[in-house]
Amino acid sequence: MNPKELLNYFKKGVVQIVMTTPIKRDGEVDYEGLRQNTSWLIEKRAMGPMVLTPLGSTGEIYSMNETEYSKIIKIVIEESNGKVPVVAGASDASTIGAIRKAKIAEDLGADGVLVVSPYYHVPQEEGLYLHYKKLAEEINIGYEPYNNIDVSKIYLNHQILKRLVDTTDNIVGIKENSPFIPTLYNEIKILGDNIPVLQGRGEWWYAATVFLGVTGYVSAYANFMPEVCLDLLKAGNEKDYNKLNKIIKEKLDPIDKFIMKVNQKYGATTTVMPYPYLNNYMFLAVNKAIMDIMGLSGGHMRLPLLDLTEEDKKELEKVIFDELKLEKVK
Repeated sequence: MNPKELLNYFKKGVVQIVMTTPIKRDGEVDYEGLRQNTSWLIEKRAMGPMVLTPLGSTGEIYSMNETEYSKIIKIVIEESNGKVPVVAGASDASTIGAIRKAKIAEDLGADGVLVVSPYYHVPQEEGLYLHYKKLAEEINIGYEPYNNIDVSKIYLNHQILKRLVDTTDNIVGIKENSPFIPTLYNEIKILGDNIPVLQGRGEWWYAATVFLGVTGYVSAYANFMPEVCLDLLKAGNEKDYNKLNKIIKEKLDPIDKFIMKVNQKYGATTTVMPYPYLNNYMFLAVNKAIMDIMGLSGGHMRLPLLDLTEEDKKELEKVIFDELKLEKVK
C-alpha cells in the first residue's frame, strides 16, 4: 500500500498486532517459528482488519542486530505477500539509526514503519520534530509516530504532531500510549478526521476509550488469540458496550490477573517512572509462554528480561484452557 492507501486502511479501524520474536534456547532467532506464526495470523485476516508489526517493543527490537532485523522483516513480508499490511518497527535512539532501519524495511517491501520517539537522550522540541520530519523525507512509505513515555521519557505533544501532519504527507496514524485520557482526547480533537489515533495500550484501554474516537488499537494478545481481539474491535466499532464488557471479563481479565501476580512474584521494576508505569515487563514472557503452550512459537526472552518458571507455566496452562477456553493450534 502507498501511504494514502495505508492511511485510509487505518482510518477504518484495525487491530495492529505487535508481533513477538521467537527466540531459541541458545539465544538465536527462531526464523522458522516466526514464519509459522506469521502464516497462522494471515489465515485469520478474514475475521477483521489487521496490521502486522514485527520488531516493535514487543518484538524486542532493541536486542536485534541489523542482520536479524532484516531477516525478521523479510520473513513477515514474504508470508504476508500483500494480504495484510506490514508496518515494521524502525525505532532507534538516533535519527540516523531510525532512518537506516526504515530504509531497510522500505527496501524489503514494508508498507510503513512504526517509530517511537528517540530514547536515551531527551531532545529539544525542535529536535524531536526534526527526528520525524527527516525520517518522513527519507522514505516513500507511510510512518506511524509512537508516543510512548515509558520507553522514551518524553512526550510527543499535540503541537509537534500537528506540525508533522501539516509538513509531511506520509503520516498514516499515531500509536498513542498515554494513560491520561484528557491528553488522548485532546489529541483526537486536534488531529480531527485527518489522522487516526490508535489506542496503544491494548484491549482494556481500547474498550475504555473507544467512545472518544480511537481508531482501533495495538495488541500483543492478538499473537495468540486474534479472533478474540478482532471481535473486540468489531464490538467497539459497533459501539456494543455490553459485548465489550463481556469480552473483557471473560477473555482478558484472567490473563491480566495472572500477569499482575507474576509481576509481584518476580519483583518490582527498578524504574523512577510514576504510576501507571510501575509494572514490569513480565507480560512479554507471559505472551511467549502462552504461544508455546498453544502450539505456536513463543520461545524465550533475551536478557535482561526473564522467562517464566516451569511452575508458573503450569499455572498459566490452566488459565488458558480452563478459564479462557482457548484451543491449541492445529
